[in-house]
Amino acid sequence: MAREAFRIVICDDSATYRTALAGFLEHDPAIRVEATFGTAEEMLRALGSIDPDLITLDLEMPGMGGIRAIESIMRDRPVPILVLSEYAGKGSERAAEALAAGALEAAVKSSLRLFEPDDVWATASRSRIKRLASLQLKRRARGGRVGAEPPPARALDGPVRAIGIGASTGGPPALTKVLSQLPADFPLPVMVVQHIAPGFSAGLVSWLDRNVPLPVRFGAAGAEMGPGIWFAPDDAHLRLGSTMRFSLDTTRHGAHRPSVDVLFESLAAEVGEGTVGVVLTGMGRDGAEGVEAIRAAGGRTVAQDEASSAVFGMPRAAIDSGADLVLALDDVGPALRRLRKAGALA
Repeated sequence: MAREAFRIVICDDSATYRTALAGFLEHDPAIRVEATFGTAEEMLRALGSIDPDLITLDLEMPGMGGIRAIESIMRDRPVPILVLSEYAGKGSERAAEALAAGALEAAVKSSLRLFEPDDVWATASRSRIKRLASLQLKRRARGGRVGAEPPPARALDGPVRAIGIGASTGGPPALTKVLSQLPADFPLPVMVVQHIAPGFSAGLVSWLDRNVPLPVRFGAAGAEMGPGIWFAPDDAHLRLGSTMRFSLDTTRHGAHRPSVDVLFESLAAEVGEGTVGVVLTGMGRDGAEGVEAIRAAGGRTVAQDEASSAVFGMPRAAIDSGADLVLALDDVGPALRRLRKAGALA
């Protein structure tokens, strides 16, 4: 039996844009625009009775504004959110802030080509929107941790030299939570792969650098691994070489570039039992093979639990691959922070 059409809500202060976007979306019979709103306040009052599959949201609107609206939605009744804003271009820290608040993707309004609804790019855009609308997001915990008591310090004991973290859909807010819990004097290098649309990683790295205690930067070819947070850049795998320096690899490896598997496998090869690998929320299986490689080398691995994952694809695959610990998101940062406190350095 055919699925019902995806229910979309549009929130934008321009009536002209709302009308054009609704027509563009409904060009696909599998999409139905349930309602449009000119302010976030109006939308929030109506959401309970509409129950949409996806919300498109501008960032700059009178009244509450887009960021506060995203925070409210993700706290009270999580729904996939696609930010459509002229302030959401590549490298935009406003887009990064929206993603960190819980939006799944961000795009510049003009990128949808509303007045060419039949071309291949328009069709691809609507397909992506339907994929986002198909996701079922989890409600965030209010004011505290999700899940059981944190694991004892011995769970990640032993000498630790490097931490690798992988995330995809829902990753920016999860990374913000974890990385903000690491102190400015945390001595272990943290390497991160976040699946994100090309051009948006720069804004995310810049935003995180201003909002977490540790310095956040891209891993550059030839740079020596050291304390701080190192992100894989757009369209390149981040690897650690035998000289403990980073290298960038543009070969294909599975469906993703950068790939969590590539990062984890390089850490397993070069750091071995001194590696801790962490898989956070996301679609797909990237990171599962890397978890196996780290465990085979004697390292330890962590997967985010289902209750706190926005999307439980990558963590589930990591658990199936034998992740040593399954933790609620609020417990991941403290568990990593205890590596230093427990004297677990090489």
